[in-house]
Amino acid sequence: MLLPDLRNNYDLRAMNKPLKIAKRRSKIHGNGVIATARIRKGEDIVEYKGRIISHEDADEQYHGDVGSGHTFLFTLNEDWIVDANVRGNIAKWINTGCDPNAVAFIHSEKKKNPDPKKDRVIIEALRIIEPGEEIIYDYGFAFDVPYTKKLLKIWECRCGSPKCTGSMLKPKESAVKKEKKGKKAKKVKTLRLRSAQE
Repeated sequence: MLLPDLRNNYDLRAMNKPLKIAKRRSKIHGNGVIATARIRKGEDIVEYKGRIISHEDADEQYHGDVGSGHTFLFTLNEDWIVDANVRGNIAKWINTGCDPNAVAFIHSEKKKNPDPKKDRVIIEALRIIEPGEEIIYDYGFAFDVPYTKKLLKIWECRCGSPKCTGSMLKPKESAVKKEKKGKKAKKVKTLRLRSAQE
């Protein structure tokens, strides 16, 4: 009998409780995730799951395509990426927005020398989220290519918030500042590819 791969089959700190979310059509983009019950500020919502691959494997398999406007890849750390295209869960459907109610954090093993391959991405509530409300976090994208009008259109934000910047891409200067700040808080950035069917 094969034992389950626990890396991809559990939600940290939420193993014994049902998720309070469901996949639904989104006003923002294609599919989204909504709260099915009240979620408290600071509560873990879901773990972002998928197979763990290297950055090199991701580049080889997905060709580093910044021109698609979609990704289900989530940068875990300097060595590894979570690829939700394979063994992904509901977390891959969470949309981005300029007024987020959630945030993604990296949780490492509580060991003297943690294994970076065992880091986990947990989506956590920034405030109380009411039933029926869409879960949204800021992807914080920053690419090492010129931000052309075409690229900004491809990565257009459709969140509809009065605070909307119009793009999922962050200005390069603020992205660098956010990255430095994020390292202290272990906040992470994501890359997400969505299928053309959405």
